[in-house]
Amino acid sequence: MRMFVDVPTVYLCVDAVDFRKSINGLAALVEAELELPVLSGALFVFCNKGRDKLKLLYWDNTGFALWYKRLGATRSRFVYC
Repeated sequence: MRMFVDVPTVYLCVDAVDFRKSINGLAALVEAELELPVLSGALFVFCNKGRDKLKLLYWDNTGFALWYKRLGATRSRFVYC
C-alpha cells in the first residue's frame, strides 16, 4: 500500500486541536475555520495541545483516511518552523 504519493499540498494547522475529533470533526474544521476544500486531495496535519501527537487527514478519491501518530516516549515534541 503506497500512501501519500503525489500529494498536491500539505497544510499544517498551527493551533492545537481537540484530539477527540475524528474524521467528520476535522473535515468540518478544515472547511469552516481554515476555509479550504477538504476534498482537494491535500494532506491536513493537526497536533494536540502537548504537541506529542499528530493526526493526518486526507481524501484519496475513495474516501477519507485518518492517520494518528503518537511521538516517541522520550518526550519527543512536534516542532515546526
